[in-house]
Amino acid sequence: MAQLGAEKRASALYQGVVTHHRLRPRQHRLRYRVVSFLFDLDEIGQLHRKLRFFSHNRFNLFSFHDRDFGRGDGKGLRAQIMEMLQQNGLADCGARIEILCYPRILGFVFNPLSVYFCYRENGELGAILHDVSNTFGDRHGYLIPVTDACHDAKGVVHQTCAKQFHVSPFIGMKADYRFRICPPGDRVAIAIAESDDEGVFLNAAFAGNHTVLTDRTLLSAFLRYPLMTLKVIAGIHWEAVHLWRKGFAFHRRPTPPEHRITYVAASGAALLSTTRKGNHHA
Repeated sequence: MAQLGAEKRASALYQGVVTHHRLRPRQHRLRYRVVSFLFDLDEIGQLHRKLRFFSHNRFNLFSFHDRDFGRGDGKGLRAQIMEMLQQNGLADCGARIEILCYPRILGFVFNPLSVYFCYRENGELGAILHDVSNTFGDRHGYLIPVTDACHDAKGVVHQTCAKQFHVSPFIGMKADYRFRICPPGDRVAIAIAESDDEGVFLNAAFAGNHTVLTDRTLLSAFLRYPLMTLKVIAGIHWEAVHLWRKGFAFHRRPTPPEHRITYVAASGAALLSTTRKGNHHA
């Protein structure tokens, strides 16, 4: 399984591009530049000691607040993720937990997708949690183990699951996700193909390059992406207007899933989606 070099195993910035391509019933594309942060959950509480422009659970130019993630109750995020791993038989995947996400910028944040990389003691990637948020304030995660069968010859991780959670009013619930993940290193990439009975209808991706996390790179990122949170939120609604004008079907918001996490059991190269009744704690 893929391992990361020691020089990359620290909190960092990944500057890159988000793309969406809707294939049908009509073509629709978007592309914008963003900066994502990779945080080691063991390190995040200490980062303020070496970074003037970053704080944990306090206001700053950039900040990470535990209540923006997980259950949203503000309690220790690492403990929440560790509990979730233990409940699903993945306790050995909690030696190191990293999250790829957007932080708060001047107190504002919205994360359409936060990705947790969960590593074993030997450095192997053991599980990935894809945590999805919608603009209604709901959040749902897909926890998927990483097995040898998930990796291709280039070390890219392939995972699939059935859709369980409403995201866009212009996409129905009868769909599947196929993830292709290049874990954090010199680069990181997350690609998602969403499909239905007729095949893939949406491709979405983020790809970014590693930048060391320092006050200088934080200030540079702020000057380059000063209104990124507003751009993300405004972009979602602006694209919704375009989809509506193009005549895309509107789907009412269903009741959110009963459980916070969908556990996706891996069996060889095939991934079967299941929901465990005890997984509402994480």
